[in-house]
Amino acid sequence: MLWTGVFLCASLSCKNTEKDDLKTQIDKLWREVNALKEMQALQSVCLRGTKAHKKCYLISEGTKHFHEANEDCIAKGGTLAIPRNSDETNTLRDYGKNSMPGGSEFWLGVNDMVNEGKFVDVNGMALQYFNWDQAQPNGGKRENCVFFSTQGKWVDEVCRTAKRYICEFLIP
Repeated sequence: MLWTGVFLCASLSCKNTEKDDLKTQIDKLWREVNALKEMQALQSVCLRGTKAHKKCYLISEGTKHFHEANEDCIAKGGTLAIPRNSDETNTLRDYGKNSMPGGSEFWLGVNDMVNEGKFVDVNGMALQYFNWDQAQPNGGKRENCVFFSTQGKWVDEVCRTAKRYICEFLIP
C-alpha cells in the first residue's frame, strides 16, 4: 500500500500538480503586488488632488483636446470626471476654483458624439443628472463635448478646443 502511494507521487502527474499549485501561488502573489501598486498610485493621486464621495479627482497641469484629455485620464487609471449629482458638482467646482484661482474651464467625461442631443458619459452610459448653464446645450452637431465652467455649470463645446480637465478615480 505504501509503495503504491510513493510510486504515484513520483509520477509525472504528481509533479504537474505541484507545478500547478506553485503557478497558482505565483499568479496570486502577482495579483496582490499589482493591486498594491494600483492602491499606491491611487493614494498618490488622492494626495495631489482631492478626495470626496468615494472618488479622487486630479486637475490636469496643462490643456488638451477632449479626446487627448480622455486618453490621458485612462492612461492614469481613471476617466474624465463625471459629476453624478449636485454634491459632486459642488466638489468639482470648489476644487477647480481652489486649484485655478483665476478661473478655468474643465472638460467633463460627457458628450453626444454618437447620438446628437443624447448626452452620455465617456463609457457610453446614459446620464441621470445634468447641470446645464442657461441656453445650453446649444451647439448642435458642431459642439459634441461638455466642459465645466467655474460656476459648476455645463456647456457644450467643440471637442478640438484645448482645455484643462479633471480626471476621476474610483476608490475601491
